[in-house]
Amino acid sequence: MLYGARISLQVGISVVAVSAFIGIIIGAISGFYGGWIDRILSGYVFNVFLAFPGLLLAIALVAFLGAGLGKLILALCIIGWVGYARVMRGQVLKVREYDFVQAARALGASNLRILFVHILPNSIQPLIVQSSLGMAGAVLAEASLSFLGLGIPPPAPSWGTMIEEARQLFSIYPHVLFFPGAAIALTVLAFNFIGDGLREYLDPKQRTR
Repeated sequence: MLYGARISLQVGISVVAVSAFIGIIIGAISGFYGGWIDRILSGYVFNVFLAFPGLLLAIALVAFLGAGLGKLILALCIIGWVGYARVMRGQVLKVREYDFVQAARALGASNLRILFVHILPNSIQPLIVQSSLGMAGAVLAEASLSFLGLGIPPPAPSWGTMIEEARQLFSIYPHVLFFPGAAIALTVLAFNFIGDGLREYLDPKQRTR
Protein backbone atom coordinates (compact mmCIF):
# COMPACT_ATOMS: atom_id res chain seq x y z
CA MET A 1 0.00 0.00 0.00
CA LEU A 2 2.79 2.43 0.88
CA TYR A 3 4.71 1.73 -2.31
CA GLY A 4 1.49 2.20 -4.26
CA ALA A 5 1.12 5.62 -2.66
CA ARG A 6 4.63 6.51 -3.77
CA ILE A 7 3.83 5.69 -7.41
CA SER A 8 0.49 7.50 -7.33
CA LEU A 9 2.04 10.66 -5.87
CA GLN A 10 4.93 10.47 -8.35
CA VAL A 11 2.46 10.32 -11.23
CA GLY A 12 0.34 13.14 -9.78
CA ILE A 13 3.23 15.52 -9.12
CA SER A 14 4.89 14.84 -12.49
CA VAL A 15 1.68 15.22 -14.48
CA VAL A 16 0.67 18.43 -12.72
CA ALA A 17 4.16 19.98 -13.01
CA VAL A 18 4.56 19.26 -16.73
CA SER A 19 0.93 20.00 -17.66
CA ALA A 20 0.90 23.26 -15.70
CA PHE A 21 4.17 24.41 -17.27
CA ILE A 22 2.97 23.72 -20.82
CA GLY A 23 -0.49 25.15 -20.14
CA ILE A 24 0.84 28.33 -18.55
CA ILE A 25 3.16 29.06 -21.48
CA ILE A 26 0.58 28.35 -24.20
CA GLY A 27 -2.28 30.05 -22.36
CA ALA A 28 -0.18 33.14 -21.62
CA ILE A 29 0.88 33.46 -25.26
CA SER A 30 -2.70 33.00 -26.46
CA GLY A 31 -4.17 35.57 -24.08
CA PHE A 32 -1.38 38.15 -24.34
CA TYR A 33 -0.92 38.36 -28.10
CA GLY A 34 -4.52 37.68 -29.14
CA GLY A 35 -5.42 37.99 -32.81
CA TRP A 36 -4.78 35.04 -35.09
CA ILE A 37 -2.57 33.35 -32.49
CA ASP A 38 -5.42 33.30 -29.98
CA ARG A 39 -7.86 32.24 -32.70
CA ILE A 40 -5.74 29.21 -33.63
CA LEU A 41 -4.90 28.17 -30.07
CA SER A 42 -8.17 28.80 -28.22
CA GLY A 43 -10.48 28.38 -31.21
CA TYR A 44 -9.04 25.22 -32.68
CA VAL A 45 -6.29 23.54 -30.64
CA PHE A 46 -8.06 23.80 -27.27
CA ASN A 47 -11.38 22.64 -28.71
CA VAL A 48 -9.83 19.67 -30.49
CA PHE A 49 -8.41 18.35 -27.20
CA LEU A 50 -11.59 19.13 -25.29
CA ALA A 51 -13.75 17.36 -27.88
CA PHE A 52 -12.46 13.95 -26.75
CA PRO A 53 -13.27 12.48 -23.33
CA GLY A 54 -10.08 12.68 -21.29
CA LEU A 55 -9.98 9.09 -20.07
CA LEU A 56 -10.75 7.63 -23.51
CA LEU A 57 -8.00 9.74 -25.07
CA ALA A 58 -5.59 8.62 -22.33
CA ILE A 59 -6.49 4.97 -23.01
CA ALA A 60 -5.81 5.45 -26.72
CA LEU A 61 -2.49 7.17 -26.07
CA VAL A 62 -1.30 4.56 -23.57
CA ALA A 63 -2.35 1.76 -25.91
CA PHE A 64 -0.35 3.45 -28.69
CA LEU A 65 2.71 4.34 -26.60
CA GLY A 66 2.79 1.16 -24.53
CA ALA A 67 2.74 0.49 -20.79
CA GLY A 68 5.22 2.07 -18.42
CA LEU A 69 5.51 4.84 -15.87
CA GLY A 70 7.08 7.41 -18.20
CA LYS A 71 4.64 6.70 -21.02
CA LEU A 72 1.70 6.91 -18.65
CA ILE A 73 2.88 10.31 -17.39
CA LEU A 74 3.36 11.49 -20.98
CA ALA A 75 -0.15 10.42 -21.96
CA LEU A 76 -1.73 12.17 -18.97
CA CYS A 77 0.28 15.32 -19.68
CA ILE A 78 -0.93 15.39 -23.29
CA ILE A 79 -4.55 15.44 -22.15
CA GLY A 80 -4.01 17.56 -19.03
CA TRP A 81 -2.36 20.77 -20.23
CA VAL A 82 -5.50 22.18 -21.89
CA GLY A 83 -7.28 22.94 -18.61
CA TYR A 84 -4.34 24.97 -17.33
CA ALA A 85 -4.02 26.77 -20.67
CA ARG A 86 -7.68 27.85 -20.64
CA VAL A 87 -7.47 29.16 -17.07
CA MET A 88 -4.24 31.03 -17.81
CA ARG A 89 -5.63 32.53 -21.02
CA GLY A 90 -8.63 33.92 -19.16
CA GLN A 91 -6.46 35.38 -16.43
CA VAL A 92 -4.06 37.00 -18.90
CA LEU A 93 -6.96 38.53 -20.86
CA LYS A 94 -8.13 40.15 -17.61
CA VAL A 95 -4.78 41.21 -16.14
CA ARG A 96 -3.36 42.70 -19.34
CA GLU A 97 -6.00 45.46 -19.15
CA TYR A 98 -4.99 46.58 -15.65
CA ASP A 99 -3.51 50.03 -15.16
CA PHE A 100 -0.06 48.86 -14.04
CA VAL A 101 0.30 46.82 -17.23
CA GLN A 102 -0.69 49.79 -19.36
CA ALA A 103 1.78 51.94 -17.43
CA ALA A 104 4.59 49.46 -18.05
CA ARG A 105 3.75 49.42 -21.75
CA ALA A 106 3.70 53.23 -21.84
CA LEU A 107 7.16 53.30 -20.22
CA GLY A 108 8.51 51.18 -23.07
CA ALA A 109 8.76 47.77 -21.40
CA SER A 110 9.16 44.88 -23.82
CA ASN A 111 6.43 42.31 -24.35
CA LEU A 112 8.46 39.61 -22.61
CA ARG A 113 9.03 41.81 -19.57
CA ILE A 114 5.37 42.77 -19.39
CA LEU A 115 4.30 39.13 -19.71
CA PHE A 116 6.75 37.50 -17.29
CA VAL A 117 7.25 40.31 -14.75
CA HIS A 118 3.85 42.02 -14.59
CA ILE A 119 1.18 39.66 -15.93
CA LEU A 120 2.18 36.12 -14.97
CA PRO A 121 2.82 36.78 -11.24
CA ASN A 122 -0.65 38.35 -11.00
CA SER A 123 -2.34 35.55 -12.97
CA ILE A 124 -0.95 32.49 -11.25
CA GLN A 125 -3.35 32.38 -8.29
CA PRO A 126 -6.12 30.27 -9.92
CA LEU A 127 -3.48 27.89 -11.28
CA ILE A 128 -2.48 26.97 -7.72
CA VAL A 129 -6.01 25.78 -7.02
CA GLN A 130 -6.19 24.07 -10.42
CA SER A 131 -2.96 22.21 -9.68
CA SER A 132 -4.21 20.78 -6.39
CA LEU A 133 -7.38 19.55 -8.09
CA GLY A 134 -5.29 18.24 -10.99
CA MET A 135 -3.33 16.07 -8.55
CA ALA A 136 -6.55 14.31 -7.59
CA GLY A 137 -7.47 13.81 -11.23
CA ALA A 138 -4.04 12.42 -12.10
CA VAL A 139 -4.10 9.92 -9.20
CA LEU A 140 -7.58 8.76 -10.21
CA ALA A 141 -6.60 8.49 -13.90
CA GLU A 142 -3.50 6.45 -13.05
CA ALA A 143 -5.56 4.07 -10.93
CA SER A 144 -8.18 3.73 -13.69
CA LEU A 145 -5.61 2.95 -16.36
CA SER A 146 -3.79 0.49 -14.09
CA PHE A 147 -7.11 -1.21 -13.36
CA LEU A 148 -7.62 -1.67 -17.10
CA GLY A 149 -4.11 -3.07 -17.50
CA LEU A 150 -2.78 0.00 -19.30
CA GLY A 151 -0.91 1.64 -16.44
CA ILE A 152 2.11 0.60 -14.43
CA PRO A 153 3.04 -3.00 -15.39
CA PRO A 154 3.69 -5.60 -12.66
CA PRO A 155 5.55 -6.16 -10.41
CA ALA A 156 5.49 -2.41 -9.66
CA PRO A 157 2.73 -1.79 -7.08
CA SER A 158 -0.24 0.31 -8.11
CA TRP A 159 -3.55 0.80 -6.35
CA GLY A 160 -5.45 0.28 -9.59
CA THR A 161 -3.64 -3.00 -10.27
CA MET A 162 -4.31 -4.11 -6.69
CA ILE A 163 -8.04 -3.53 -7.18
CA GLU A 164 -8.05 -5.44 -10.47
CA GLU A 165 -6.25 -8.41 -8.90
CA ALA A 166 -8.43 -8.36 -5.78
CA ARG A 167 -11.63 -8.23 -7.80
CA GLN A 168 -11.48 -11.97 -8.39
CA LEU A 169 -11.06 -12.64 -4.67
CA PHE A 170 -13.76 -10.28 -3.44
CA SER A 171 -16.16 -13.01 -2.33
CA ILE A 172 -13.45 -14.68 -0.22
CA TYR A 173 -11.18 -11.83 0.91
CA PRO A 174 -13.14 -8.58 0.59
CA HIS A 175 -10.59 -6.63 2.63
CA VAL A 176 -8.02 -7.07 -0.15
CA LEU A 177 -10.23 -4.91 -2.38
CA PHE A 178 -11.26 -2.47 0.33
CA PHE A 179 -7.87 -1.06 1.32
CA PRO A 180 -6.55 0.09 -2.10
CA GLY A 181 -10.01 1.45 -2.92
CA ALA A 182 -10.09 3.37 0.34
CA ALA A 183 -6.57 4.66 -0.29
CA ILE A 184 -7.59 6.05 -3.71
CA ALA A 185 -10.78 7.59 -2.32
CA LEU A 186 -9.01 9.24 0.64
CA THR A 187 -6.16 10.57 -1.54
CA VAL A 188 -8.53 12.10 -4.10
CA LEU A 189 -10.71 13.51 -1.31
CA ALA A 190 -7.68 15.02 0.42
CA PHE A 191 -6.51 16.83 -2.72
CA ASN A 192 -10.04 18.10 -3.35
CA PHE A 193 -10.16 19.48 0.19
CA ILE A 194 -6.78 21.14 -0.35
CA GLY A 195 -8.06 22.72 -3.58
CA ASP A 196 -11.20 24.02 -1.89
CA GLY A 197 -9.17 25.37 1.02
CA LEU A 198 -6.73 27.15 -1.28
CA ARG A 199 -9.57 28.63 -3.30
CA GLU A 200 -11.16 30.01 -0.15
CA TYR A 201 -7.86 31.27 1.26
CA LEU A 202 -6.61 32.93 -1.93
CA ASP A 203 -9.93 34.55 -2.83
CA PRO A 204 -10.73 37.42 -0.43
CA LYS A 205 -14.41 37.26 -1.39
CA GLN A 206 -14.69 33.67 -0.13
CA ARG A 207 -12.34 33.95 2.82
CA THR A 208 -13.96 33.26 6.17
CA ARG A 209 -12.72 33.86 9.68
